[in-house]
Amino acid sequence: MIPIVASLLGSLAENGLGLLSSALQAKGKEVVENTFGIKIPDNPNSEDIAKLRQLQYEHEERLLELGIEKAKMELAELQVIADVSKNENNNVTGRWSADMSSDSYLSKNIRPLTLIFILLAYFTFAMLSVFELETRGAYVELLGQWGMLVMTAYFGSRGVEKVMEIRSKK
Repeated sequence: MIPIVASLLGSLAENGLGLLSSALQAKGKEVVENTFGIKIPDNPNSEDIAKLRQLQYEHEERLLELGIEKAKMELAELQVIADVSKNENNNVTGRWSADMSSDSYLSKNIRPLTLIFILLAYFTFAMLSVFELETRGAYVELLGQWGMLVMTAYFGSRGVEKVMEIRSKK
């Protein structure tokens, strides 16, 4: 959003012109100006605010409609985000289910083996530092980040699966 428009929206909201501010956010400044046949200054003074208050009063119903359109757009965006997240979770669960149904030892145990390897490597670096042997901090930090990621995926995913299972039953 352009800084001028952001300051205008803030100024309108501060002066009790929330409906007009919502309409500007939903449709843009030019559309609102063309719809109502007015010019909205970027930095309104007290006289401009009074005129805009009168405009808001006279066109309250149309401004409410524009605000509802804005709310619908925001709701649609949230729904898209929720759908993408749900699809992503389903894909991960599907891959892990396929791993578990495989006859391969490695595909069934890759997650726990990865976790064990990362924890052992991290432990090894910790032991080296106890005996004051030179270790690169970047490797330790990287292993720590990987460990957090793997543990979150390994242990956290089961909790997510349980929650999704409970929600699907309702």
